[in-house]
Parts: sequence; structure tokens; C-alpha cells
Amino acid sequence: MSVGLSCSYGASVFHLFPRPALHLLRHLLVFIFAIEEINRRADILPNITLGYKIYDSCMLEHKAVQSALSILSGREEAVPNYSCDEKSKVVAFIGHMTSSSSLSIAEITGLYGYPQLNRYMKGINIMTLGGELIYLDDKGNGPVGFDLVNYNVHSNGTVEKHLVGHFHEDNGHRQFTINDSLILWNSQLLQIPRSACSESCLPGYRKVPWEGKQKCCYYCVPCAEGKISNQTDMERCLECPEDRWPNERRDTCIPRPIEFLSYEDTLGLSLVIINLFFCFVTVVVLGIYIKHKDTSIVKANNQNLSYILLLSLLFSFLCSLLFIGRPTRISCLLRQVGTGIIYSLAVSSILAKTVTVVLAFHAIQPGRTLRRWLGRHLSTSLLITGTTGEVLICVFWLSFSPPFSDYNTAVEVGKIILQCNEGSVIAFYMVLGYMGFLAVLSFIIAFLARKLPDVFNEAQYISFSMLVFCSVWISFIPAYLSTKGKYMVAVEVFAISASSAGLLGCIFIPKCYIILLRPELNTKFNKILGQRKSIKHTL
Repeated sequence: MSVGLSCSYGASVFHLFPRPALHLLRHLLVFIFAIEEINRRADILPNITLGYKIYDSCMLEHKAVQSALSILSGREEAVPNYSCDEKSKVVAFIGHMTSSSSLSIAEITGLYGYPQLNRYMKGINIMTLGGELIYLDDKGNGPVGFDLVNYNVHSNGTVEKHLVGHFHEDNGHRQFTINDSLILWNSQLLQIPRSACSESCLPGYRKVPWEGKQKCCYYCVPCAEGKISNQTDMERCLECPEDRWPNERRDTCIPRPIEFLSYEDTLGLSLVIINLFFCFVTVVVLGIYIKHKDTSIVKANNQNLSYILLLSLLFSFLCSLLFIGRPTRISCLLRQVGTGIIYSLAVSSILAKTVTVVLAFHAIQPGRTLRRWLGRHLSTSLLITGTTGEVLICVFWLSFSPPFSDYNTAVEVGKIILQCNEGSVIAFYMVLGYMGFLAVLSFIIAFLARKLPDVFNEAQYISFSMLVFCSVWISFIPAYLSTKGKYMVAVEVFAISASSAGLLGCIFIPKCYIILLRPELNTKFNKILGQRKSIKHTL
């Protein structure tokens, strides 16, 4: 039970709010005795009579505030900013014995200019009954000191108390001492009772205040992603450094694993095996062409350009291996630049083969003057011109913003992705765009020449190979942009392998089939060539 106490004299009223409790009733009785003693003696407050009122706050802050408002209003039903008591006047309040209720009352009464007792206790020295000198500052505040007392009630009704600790604060310095061995708990308690209404938050969690409850009441929430708490009951989680990440319990920071497309990965190893297989197939095809270099089908399709194309495809398969393994400064430079130049050489050779086939067909028709364009320098010029454009773009790229190895912590949670930063994204897409331009140009010319006579039927294979090539790289861009980390590298390696395999399969495999399995077709082809000796040396 909490008590509110008011005192009145003439037109004045004095109010007291001591802490409620049955065993503290003696404090209330002492206060009432003091008020009556003051009113009885005329030498203490002459011509003044003190009055008082008692209120029960039920240990609730809002009820203590409501009682203070009732006193100010002069009626049980509080009316803020209005007083119904004309006989007496409120002159002061004495706060509750609990700090939370006292502060709540002080905030309300302070609005109306009512002091607490410390108004009259500023800058004075007080000698306690124990002989301790206490100094109060100009605000009426003194050093905070509390004795921690352990009360033991025995079966015969006697009460025994022991001083087990002390808390002292002076000028901002706090000191708390306690002797656990002197504390005697109830024998029915299985463990030491907790002073808080919530369990302690373990490392990996942080405290969050429980709204509407005491400050000691809280609940525990896990630390956010990338943060830890390494102590009990931490109010804020600590953020891990950039190169570290929380462990599963989120109570310590551990080094982030570094990830890249390595040879030990199943994905990386699979891509290596695939590219080495295509390298072997390319070498076999090149060997077949060299061994049967005097046959009609090899000569008819411009064997020099065929050799250049096969070597370009071989290097493209080998170049894709640079994308696998730990990225370094050199490998990052060679990856994109090497792939772009090699592919431009391959597509330029295909473009030269296609243009040569078209011009050769029109050159044999009567009245045509294209024969003089069909010298050996035509294919060489187309090859050099197409490749030089890509080389210039790569030189521009390397001069201003070359690729470099980079650590990326924002791609995947809890990992460091070691990758090749493209440097200039514009230059990267310029390399792809130029390569795509050559491929589209070759496809258009080959498609228009697909219905030429059988002697020039390579245009059909070229048009289909360019269709496969363009399809792969068109689908590569959205797939490349939608993946992250090592899978982005894997998509690029797959695009290189698939497009190179498409060129190898569509252009050379049918020729190898005729050379190895259908030699009679190669003979028929030779007869047709014999009838057209006029264009034999132009191819």
C-alpha cells in the first residue's frame, strides 16, 4: 500500500508521499506524530497549522501521478489546471520513497512550481547520527550511498540483519561492493533469485527494451547479419571488419572464405575437361586437313583460311582455361583481351571465306570483272582488317582502364569473391559488340549465298555456324548479368566453349565426314572442279 500525506495550515497544505508497505507503516506513523507535534507546539510554526492527506499508489507510477493531480485539483476526480480547494493551499510535495514514482510526481508538480524538500537543503552540511558528514551541493543533491542489508526471519519470529554490501557514488565515481558469502537465502529456493524480469541475453544476441514494462525487462534478438555480440547482455551488436564474417553463433568474427572458380571445384574441373576434349577434337580435325590437303574439298574451301580458323578455335578453347583458377593481374589482362582478339581472328577468317566464295561464284559468270578482286590478297586483307579493329579496341581498353583482380564482399553473404574486375565496362561491351558485328556480317553474306551450286556449298555451313555463334552470345549477356561470383565466370567459359564448338562442328565436321567416310563424294567434287579450272586458283 502506498500512502499520500498532506498537511494544511490556514490557507496552506503540505503533501507527503512515502513508500507503501505494511512493514514500513512505522514511517507513516512517525510522520503523523511529527505533524501533530509541530501543530501542538507554538514555538516551531507559530500561527500555522499543518494538514496532510494520505494516498495509496499501489506501487503504480500512473496512480501516484493521478494522486498528485487529485491533490492539485482539490477533489478526488482530477481536473488538470483547476483547483476546487478554497480553504487550503498546496505549498509543497514530498516524493514517493521509490525513485520512479518520485520522478513522475516531480515532473507533474514541477510544471506548477512546487518544490521538493531539497529546495531547502542546498549547499548545507549534515551530520548523521553515525557521525558521517554529508555535503549537499547547490542543487540539493548529495552523495548517493546505499547499504545492502540481508534480513533473516527465524521460525521464532526474530529478525536478524546483516550488512552484506554497500553502494557509494560521489562526483560521478561509483563503487559497489558485496560479499556473497554473508547472504543467507531461503532454504526453499533452489537457486539464487534473479533481480531482473528477463533472462540474460547470451553472446550472439542483444537486448531490446520491452515497451510498457520496467527498464530491467527486455527480450533478446539475434544480431543482424554481419554483426556479433561477444558478451552477455550487450545492448548493441558489433560489426565485423570487411574481411571477416560472424560464425554460426554470431559471437565472434571469423575470416571470410575466398571463393573463385578453381580447378578443384566440380564445376571448374568439368569445364576444363570439356575444353581439353574440344582442343583434342580441333587438333584431330587440323591433322585430317593437313593429311588430306591435296584433296578437292580441302582446296576448294580455301585451306589457308581453314588452317587459321582451326588454330583460332584451338586457342579459344585454351584461352577459356585462363578463366579457371585464382585470378591474377596477368590472367585478368589475358582473359578478355585474348578471347576478344582470338574470336575476332576466327570470325574474320570466316568472313573472308564467305566473301571469297561469293565473289568466286560471280567471277565465273560471263561479263563479270570481279576476277581481279579474287587474288590471294583479298582474303588476307579482310582477315587483317577485321582483326585490327578488335586489337585497337583492346589497346584502348588496356591504356585507360585495364582489367584487374579484385576482392568483392558484396556479391555473396559471408564470402569474399576473388574475381577479375573488367575495369571499363564500356570497353568490355565494345569488344563483344565488335565481335558480334563481324559475326552478323558473316551470317548475312553467308545466308544470301546459301543457294549457290554445290561446289560452293560451304556458305550453307557458315550461315548455320554463324546462327549458332550469334545465338550463344546473345543469350550470354542476360545470363552473365543475372549470375554472381564464380558462376558468372562459368557462364562466360561456357559461352566461349559453346560458340567455338558450334563453329568447329558446323563448318569442319561435315567436311571430315566426307573425307573419312564418304571419299567418293570427294572424288565427284574433284570432277566438278576439273570442269571449272578457270576459278581453281582463285580459291
